[in-house]
Order: sequence, then C-alpha cells, then structure tokens
Amino acid sequence: MIVSFIHRAVMQGIPLLYGATGEIITEKSGNLNLGIPGVMYVGGISGVIGAFMYENSLPDKSAANPFWAIAIPLLCCLLGSFLIGLLYSFLTTTLRANQNVTGLAITTFGVGLGNFFGGSLIKIVGADVPSITLSTTSKFFSASLPFAQNLGWFGEIFLSYGFLAYLAVIVAILASLFLKRSRVGLNLRAVGENPATADAAGINVSRYKYLSTCVGSMIAGLGGLYYVMDYVSGVWSNDGFGDRGWLAIALVIFTVWKPNFAIIGSILFGGLYIVHNYLNQLIPMNMSSQELIKMAPYVVTVLVLIFNSMRNKRESQPPEALGLSYFREDR
Repeated sequence: MIVSFIHRAVMQGIPLLYGATGEIITEKSGNLNLGIPGVMYVGGISGVIGAFMYENSLPDKSAANPFWAIAIPLLCCLLGSFLIGLLYSFLTTTLRANQNVTGLAITTFGVGLGNFFGGSLIKIVGADVPSITLSTTSKFFSASLPFAQNLGWFGEIFLSYGFLAYLAVIVAILASLFLKRSRVGLNLRAVGENPATADAAGINVSRYKYLSTCVGSMIAGLGGLYYVMDYVSGVWSNDGFGDRGWLAIALVIFTVWKPNFAIIGSILFGGLYIVHNYLNQLIPMNMSSQELIKMAPYVVTVLVLIFNSMRNKRESQPPEALGLSYFREDR
C-alpha cells in the first residue's frame, strides 16, 4: 500500500509541478497569473485536439508513428498555452489591466474554451458517455521503461512513469538554475522586484514580462497535457481537472517561489490530495470526513504562509512588485 501510495502521489503531483514551475517563472517577473487553472485546461484540450486529429487521420490506428503521436499533441499544447499566455501579457503589460481580475477571467475563459471544444469532439464521435478516449496516442505518453516491472518497489516508485513526468523534474531543476545562476534570470528577478530600477539599468521590462509569462504558460500547459494523456490514460471529460490548477498556485506559495523545492512539494501535495482514499481503507470514514481531509494541501499552505510572515525573511517573500502594473511614466 505504501509503494502504491507513493507512486500515485507522484503521478498526482506532476501536473501541480508543471503548473507551479510555470507560475514561479511568471511571478518572478512581477506578473501574478491567477489564470493558471485556465492555462492548464487550454493546454490539455489543445493536446487533445492534436491527438484527435492525428488519430482520425490514420487508416489503421495500430500503425501510429510514435514520434508524430507525441509531437503533434505536444506542439498543439505548447501553442495553445502560448496563445493564452500572450493574451494575459497583452492585457496586463500593454493595456495594464488589473492582474487579479485578468487572471480570474483567463481561468473562466480557459475552462469555457476547453469545455466548448471538448463537448464538440464528444458530439463528433457520438460517444454514449460524455467523454472521449484517445488510447492510441495516450499509450505513447504513458509508456514507462520496459524493465521497471522487474525491479520491484524501486522500479515502481522511480522508473514506472511516462516521459512527461521526468521532463517536469528536469524543467523545475533547469528553472531553478536559470533564476539563480544566469544573467537573464537575474534580470528577470530584478524586473519582478523593482521594474523602475531595472528599466533605468537598461532592462526591457515589457519584454521580460511577456517572455516569462508566455514561457511560464507553456510550462503550465504541459501539466494539463500530462493529466489527460498520462494520468487519465487519454480520457477527456469536461470539468475533469478539479482544483488542480488552484493547488498549483498554492504550491508556489508553499515552496516560497523556488522551483527546486516544488519537486518535493508537488509529491507532498499529490499525497495529501489522495490520502483520504488510502485512509478510508484503513479507517472507514464518512463523506464529510473525507472532504475535510481533502482540505489538507490548502491548510498546509496557509500554515506555511503564516510561518514565513512571522520569520519575515526576504528570501521567503514574493517579488516586491508582484501583481502591480508598471507605469514607466511614474519613474
């Protein structure tokens, strides 16, 4: 049961890791993108559309090419996520709209867009249930190392995941190194802390905000693609993401804006998200008790936020200009 729990916690945490890593990169520029749930939804449905078009172009689905079965949904996901990030950047950076309101609008828009196209695909295939299954492309995303099953608990915990799970860890590590060690990363952090000073130093504030938000959205969108193509084995159903996008935003606060911490934090959040299922096997609980346990990730985030506020250490605080539009004329 312990091995199974850890395995499921990792799988549950991978979408959160993608969302948190993308949001950290975005917030380091000073943009507070509360539209991450919508971005992940758009990333997921964009990948589904790509996979659907590819599968239906095949005369024989058993002859699917692994490269195109992965590349087409992946590129569609990145493109859809990029466009939604570009929309957010245009509204908040160019038009200087309120970031909180814009983020919430992006979430509503993204979920609605996903449900619209998802419902359209369901009607096209004429499914008896309100969902579609893309098993041909999904099997390539969820394929694990062939020898993992022969290594017992070690293989199940560390080697039995699809490539997107390992990519999430690599992206988080690279993002951490980028923010700490590279000149561009330092410039990005400067924009998030004090855009006026960064602008005076010759840093193009708008460019950094646009790039960080769009790249962050593309990374977050991969979380939606992983959830559909790997976690639920290629099954798309409207409103199927739950509150994972909001958990990804909570994870950003929990990990104090550090992508490398998000790796462990995502597994912890993933475990807290599903722990009620395993506790119920040991101690039968009623529905209300299970719902209370589901609150655990948010309760932990609030406790960490209180603890960091009491410590009042600068490295544990968000970027100083987070959520504030930059007006160059006010310098």
